[in-house]
Amino acid sequence: MLQEASAVEEREISQAVIGRLPRYFRYLGVLKDEGIERVSSQELSDIMQVTASQIRQDLNHFGGFGQQGYGYNVEHLYEEIGRILGLDKEYNLIIIGAGHLGQALANYMNFERRGFIFKGIFDNNPAICGMKIRNIAVRPMEELETFMRENDIDIAVLTVPRDNAAAIAEQLASCGIKAIWNFAHVDLQLSKEIQVENVHLLDSLMKLSYNLASHSEDRS
Repeated sequence: MLQEASAVEEREISQAVIGRLPRYFRYLGVLKDEGIERVSSQELSDIMQVTASQIRQDLNHFGGFGQQGYGYNVEHLYEEIGRILGLDKEYNLIIIGAGHLGQALANYMNFERRGFIFKGIFDNNPAICGMKIRNIAVRPMEELETFMRENDIDIAVLTVPRDNAAAIAEQLASCGIKAIWNFAHVDLQLSKEIQVENVHLLDSLMKLSYNLASHSEDRS
């Protein structure tokens, strides 16, 4: 088992494969909650609209987990993918930017259920500082460095205007942040030691627009 884990670490896993793991985890969670004990790659394919061969290839990057003639044990595969995704650990999380998006994310309780512990929220607007979200007061940016040091923060969520994002990201980097979930409309370029996930909501909406337009053309 140790040799298998080492081999996984040595292989370069593509971002496309990593991007599908949360979907596997989510769908397996539904199957587990429904009391289903095992599932084949073809059954997963039917549910997820991903080919059975793609599913097998993806899971083989991490050891396979299936048995010929049996398929996959749902609970075991769910737990293993959760471990691969790092969901067997807890991460302390702060939000920078207490506007509408920042507040919505702070109120999203599923973060805690997955091990992402909401510790604090910061803003540079004095009119917002002191306002409470889930009984946690919005703090001024001047308190950021001390708060991060005292609370061992792993992840910062950026929900700030793009003009402020780069400077705030550099400040977070100097404070020792390990990862940034970036909702600002700019791609951040930081040290490779800092994991950055750039989320562009408008990109997703434009993809939907393309599919909608293409579907309309097909029907005309």
